[in-house]
Order: sequence, then structure tokens, then C-alpha cells
Amino acid sequence: MGYIEPAPIKDEKNPFEAMMSRFHIASQILGLDDEVYNVLKSPAKQVIVSLPITMDDGSIRVFEGFRVIHSNILGPSKGGIRFDPGVNIDEVKALAAWMTWKCAVVDIPYGGAKGGVKCNPREMSSGEIERLMRAYTLSMTEIFGPDRDIPAPDMGTGPREMAWLMDEYSRTQGMTVNSVVTGKPLVLGGSLGRTEATGRGVMVSALAAMEKLKINPYKATCAVQGFGNVGSHAALLLEERGVKVVAISDLSGAYYNGNGINIKEAIDYRNDNRGSLEGYLGAEKIDGDEILGLEVDVLVPAATEDVITSQNVESIKAKLIVEGANGPTSAKADTVINDKGIMVAPDILANAGGVTVSYFEWVQNRLGYKWTGERVNRRSDRIMKDAFDNVYKTAKEHNVSMRIAAYVVAIDKVAKTYKYRGGY
Repeated sequence: MGYIEPAPIKDEKNPFEAMMSRFHIASQILGLDDEVYNVLKSPAKQVIVSLPITMDDGSIRVFEGFRVIHSNILGPSKGGIRFDPGVNIDEVKALAAWMTWKCAVVDIPYGGAKGGVKCNPREMSSGEIERLMRAYTLSMTEIFGPDRDIPAPDMGTGPREMAWLMDEYSRTQGMTVNSVVTGKPLVLGGSLGRTEATGRGVMVSALAAMEKLKINPYKATCAVQGFGNVGSHAALLLEERGVKVVAISDLSGAYYNGNGINIKEAIDYRNDNRGSLEGYLGAEKIDGDEILGLEVDVLVPAATEDVITSQNVESIKAKLIVEGANGPTSAKADTVINDKGIMVAPDILANAGGVTVSYFEWVQNRLGYKWTGERVNRRSDRIMKDAFDNVYKTAKEHNVSMRIAAYVVAIDKVAKTYKYRGGY
């Protein structure tokens, strides 16, 4: 293998650089040649659009939208769309690459993509969000397609937005195209089990890791940072399997109860309180950052990128970290975590349950046949458990962390497929 200049890590919080540092290490382990290395590190396509939208007050605002297709080597690209004020091209590039590796880790025939619009949906009306989503869809008509690029929900979007996307795309095609997007409402071809799929994958990964570490779930404690769709479902499913969830958090702060939090009660409170835990009385309120340093067996960061950094990693006392969010651990923090002997079920493995069931939704749409929820969960659980076992075996074989092992598994699959397909 020829010498490859390492990707620079100029900023600990740049998610693309963090992804590239792990990619480089895994590529060296695999002995990738320069051709494959350069193909896999570079996004296949980057699209930036300006979206003029009429606001409710009659004014025109121009929003910036992105879509990055990292790879379509394994199949059509797949990835969510986020509506968030912090959306930028580096973040979208990193998330698109993570999707490539995520699909490869769980052996799904998709490439990776990601999209987003820089906006604050909390400050926008339903009508403004709809006009923005439809304008974004129109701008991506030549990009999206059930055999080209299949979007899904992400931060700030959900089934409602995916319904608008499907409708707008279908209008351009002159027919209903359910399979252009996943994460849709059930009545529009959505899949049973999709809503809780990512959190369920976190649960499966956590239990598989606890088995390897010989941690008894019925005697284990857990803290979940982030109480959105992923965190709340992961907490609920872990609680159902005997794990005591002692802390949860959202933007309003963290909430701790040493005797265990009633997760169903907390979810109901959040849903009745405009999506916030503010004022929740089932636990003591603590500072939001404190949740990372609690004395627990399992820590589930399920909020946003780069919450575990070189500044706070020393405070972590958990034996196991299961990453529900994308990129919650910075590259610099990885070294400290490994030195402390903490096992990490990495994001591209642990939160791949969502894209797994998205794939099932796409398959059902193509077949024109709906599966039962039990069938979806059973197949998803098997895929997640098999993927965990494969990554764990690879980690032992190469004497590397689970994160690097996951990259090794993913990159090896994509690289071999690229070789068989042939470059040009």
C-alpha cells in the first residue's frame, strides 16, 4: 500500500474530519490501495440549492438546502433530511459517509446520502414548513428516485414531512411513487415498527454488548442523553428488558432518579408538554452535562454530534457506551475511552436499526405488500445482532476498538464491491 496523507483533524468538532480520521485508520488495517481509498473518501455528488419561500407574513425568505450522495456503490443512496439551524455542508458530508458505512455494516444494499435545510422549524408554521419541504423536493427531482436516492426523516422532520415529499415527487412523475421515501405515515406505505426502529437497534446492541461484558441487565443502570424519538424508545425498550434507567435528558436539562425513572410516564409527560421534559417531577433536575459523568453501567448518547469530547471524556464512568446519535464522540475522545477500557457500540452499528427498517419499508413498497410488526421486529433484531457479532469478532481479530472494527467491516464490503464492479 502506498503512503496516504492522513486527513487533518483541525477542529475536534468538525464531524467530517472526525469521520475521516476513523476511515483512515480502518483503511490502513485493510491495506486499501490509493485508488479505492480516494474513491471511498470522496462524496460522489454534492448539491447546494437556494430555496425562496413565501412566509406567512407575505415576505420572501431564501433558505439554503443540501444533498450529499457519498456513495452508490452498493445500491441506491439512502439518508435522512434534517431541518435545523446548524445544518452545513461538512455536517451533511459526514452524515452521508456515515450512512454508507452504516448500510454496509448491517449488509443492506444501499449507499449513503444525507440532506438538510438550514432553518429553524420550531419558529415556522406548518404551512411554511410544507412550502419549504415541497420546494426542496422540487429542487431535488433529478436526484431523488426509488432506484437512485431515497430520503427519510431526520432532525426536525418526520412522517408529515415525508408525506409532503412523496406527494410532491409523485406529482412530478404523474403517478404515486411510495418507494421514493421512507419514514412515511402508515397509510401512505410506511412500515410498522419504523418509528421505534432506531431506538430498538440501540437496545439490541446494548444487550449484545452487555452479554459480552457479562453485565446482568436486571442489575444494570443506564443513563440516556437525549429524549427524542431514538433516546425515548431506547430507554423504554431497555427498561422493558430489566435495565434501570436512572437518568434522561433533553434541551431543558437532565433528570436523575436513583430508584429508576418510569419511562412510559416520562414519555407521556413530554408528549403533553410540547415535546419537552421541562418541569418533569418524576426525577431530580440536574445540569444537562452531568448526565455524561454519572455512575452507571450503560451510557446512551442519543442527542447530537460531538457531545463526548476531550474536555469531558475523563468524567465518564460508564462501562459501556451505546451511541444512539450520529457522531456523539469526537475523534480525540476515542483514545481516552479506549485507554479507560470502556466498550463502545459505535453509531454506524448501534443506530443502524432505523435504516434497516427503512430498507424493509422500501422493500414492502416495491412488493406492494405490508409485513406485520412482529415480522419487522424479528428480522430487524436478527440483522442487528448478526452485525454486532460480526463487528465484535473483527475487533478481536485485529485487536482494535469496536468503532474501528465497524469501519473495517463496512469499508471492506464497499471496497470489495467497488473492485468487482470495476472503476473507470
